[in-house]
Amino acid sequence: MQNQYSNGNHEMNNQAGNQMNDPVQRGNGQKSRPWTSTKYYALGMVTGILAALAIVLGVLGVVRFYRAVLPLGREDTSLEAKSGGTASITDASVEKKLAVLEDTIAKYFWKDVEEETLEDGLYRGLLDSLEDPYSVYYTNEELVALQQQTEGIYYGIGAYIQDGDSGYVQISRVIRNTPAEESGLMQGDYIYKVDDEDMQGRDKSYVVSKIKGEEHTYVKMTVIRENVPEPVEFNVERRKIESPTVEYEMYDNGMAYIQITEFDLVTTGQFESAYNQAKAEGMKGLIIDLRSNPGGNLSTVCDIARMILPKGMIVYTEDKYGKREEYTCKGDHKIEVPLVVLTNGYSASASEILAGAVKDYDIGKLVGTTTFGKGIVQKVINLSDGSAIKLTVSSYFTPNGNNIHGIGIEPDVEVPFDADLYKNGTDNQLEKAKEVLAEMMH
Repeated sequence: MQNQYSNGNHEMNNQAGNQMNDPVQRGNGQKSRPWTSTKYYALGMVTGILAALAIVLGVLGVVRFYRAVLPLGREDTSLEAKSGGTASITDASVEKKLAVLEDTIAKYFWKDVEEETLEDGLYRGLLDSLEDPYSVYYTNEELVALQQQTEGIYYGIGAYIQDGDSGYVQISRVIRNTPAEESGLMQGDYIYKVDDEDMQGRDKSYVVSKIKGEEHTYVKMTVIRENVPEPVEFNVERRKIESPTVEYEMYDNGMAYIQITEFDLVTTGQFESAYNQAKAEGMKGLIIDLRSNPGGNLSTVCDIARMILPKGMIVYTEDKYGKREEYTCKGDHKIEVPLVVLTNGYSASASEILAGAVKDYDIGKLVGTTTFGKGIVQKVINLSDGSAIKLTVSSYFTPNGNNIHGIGIEPDVEVPFDADLYKNGTDNQLEKAKEVLAEMMH
């Protein structure tokens, strides 16, 4: 889930070609049908593959929807014109080499492989060659999983994941009262294997697509856990999970606490409900907890920002052509009480948009540690065959014009997380946030 993940969000160390090989090895659990190995058949099939590539590169006949950190919500009709409408890699020499490779695989590879599997590998390899961990090819199955993730309702295990720093995605949070918690999975676990398939180099969406499945089925997960010498295996039941992306609590002294775990489509309503309840209960100060929030929908974070920001810019994006897209706030609902925002190294993407705006407008204090530093925007483009590609298309900037990609946002009050205190029931970062807010309230 989406997100959930994010998406600590350390980048994966993907290497060009890895994803191109993996689909061949896994076979998608389907029966393989033998290829014929004639040269002419191979050449004909490769020509079909390359035609499909032309569709991918030219982005022809697609249903477009935007995700910026997942969605941008606006259609761009200029892609084909800008690219010239041609795919320069599909020349005769490329076709010939692909035919040779296809014949060689058919002749020497130790087992039969489905044509669809190789085609998917070809498309994955093309996106992987960009050397951008956020640009990905999705099969129809993976696209459906991605869409469910951004909605906030899905069939899964109840855990958020993010990119890890070892080539494996990492569990960033376990939802209470879910199969993930019941099985013993923990925050910080690296997802090593899913149903015995190695997840090294796989992006979050791919791992999520493998973990999710039909309700009341089981998924075998093998994780690497710090200070545990051997990988640990869990059989986890899949259930219907309605992501609780917002949690609310009112403290005795008039401090309200709202935690946002990710920015899904359901999050706007959940935040608005909690925020209105806090105001009805006499809120005198507010803590918004964005720790380990991997991001999510741009439209969602902008809607939430409009509930607290003054009039002006929320965020703006710029693509490689210099085209600028602005997201603004009318300022009709500027927050009137002191505000503290909690962040950490797992606060990424849409989380950084909200934290960056709060800091730039000086309407609150950031407490915790420096955010992840994801200052780029992705767009998901649906293709007519049900597949899709996600591409990084622009950079985003905070209201003051700061691009935080690879840098992050530094807190006003730095407080490293104390895991030992947390195990004993004390969240030292939250306690510091209360302390800072109390000073602001007096």
